[in-house]
Amino acid sequence: MKKTLTFITCIIAFSTILTAQDQHFTQFYASPLTLNPALAGAFDGKYRLAAIYRDQWRNVLDDPYVTMGGAIDMRFARTSRRKRLSDAIGAGVQFFSDRVPSVDFATNQIMVSGAYHKSLNTRKNDQFLSLGVQFGIAQRNINYERINFGDQFNGNDGYTEPTGEILPENNFSYGDIAVGLNYSYAPKKAVGIFVGGAIHHITEPQVSFFIDKNDDDGVEFNGNNKLHRKYTAHIAFQIPIGERVQLLPRALVYKQGPHTAANIGSNIRFLINDLGNTALHLGGWARPVSNQDNSFSVDAAVVMLGLEFNTFLLGLSYDANLNYLNTSNKRQGAFEISIALLGQYENETVLCPSF
Repeated sequence: MKKTLTFITCIIAFSTILTAQDQHFTQFYASPLTLNPALAGAFDGKYRLAAIYRDQWRNVLDDPYVTMGGAIDMRFARTSRRKRLSDAIGAGVQFFSDRVPSVDFATNQIMVSGAYHKSLNTRKNDQFLSLGVQFGIAQRNINYERINFGDQFNGNDGYTEPTGEILPENNFSYGDIAVGLNYSYAPKKAVGIFVGGAIHHITEPQVSFFIDKNDDDGVEFNGNNKLHRKYTAHIAFQIPIGERVQLLPRALVYKQGPHTAANIGSNIRFLINDLGNTALHLGGWARPVSNQDNSFSVDAAVVMLGLEFNTFLLGLSYDANLNYLNTSNKRQGAFEISIALLGQYENETVLCPSF
């Protein structure tokens, strides 16, 4: 009961004064359409299927806080008689869901992405500048039947009395827009670089259950909980070390309202079997954060394991939380799994990092 009321306080009572924040994934390159609209179609193949699942705060909630997403994007090459391969167009659809199962609180979103990939080196076709845009709609809802308030306690054996709490509508939706830019240079057997940036929630939509209105009883509901515009910058390198090993440093920094966070680390890719294109990825990461009180801390340390088999990718990671989440001083963690499949993969050119 204490756990439920703690989250209801955060979700409902404080929604009028707290600014909303986005979902985040530790394996951010495994969810490219969430990271940057310009990454739609940023791969060498015909299509890409991707899914990601994040499970966190299991020791705080009876049912853990869950974030999951899925996406499909396609690449349409623009060819001409004079050029073997030049520009390309990318298009994709993504869905994600944040859920707190214990109280049936959820945010669901579907987004449509489009990108244009301009080839900057038509001879080798290994250098691109990409511009993308994303449009979509999100829905937030909560099930009040799963919530109990103090005035419902019957004094004996349960919460069976009616509540005097005045609650807003439990379901609403809002539109969303994002834009992004990305540069990629991925030569064969040489150092590659991928760098980009994006702006999400350009219109800063209101995401409060408490909308500005008066109900039939004359009670005023005031909601001012806008989803702050988010600014994201990311960079990655692909550094060959010998014939069978690659160093893959990654960094992501994003700022949303008074909150700033980063994911910084590196994977190492070990080629196991070049005939079947089988490789193992091992990585370590850190996530420093800065919040609205100007405090700075390292929020989590991350370990990551990945498996690459032909065009199938599997990633596993665990966040060891380094901050206290609640007064019980329990250190929390988050588990994340990602899978991806590249369809009709054509050659070794990589336009977007895999992990």
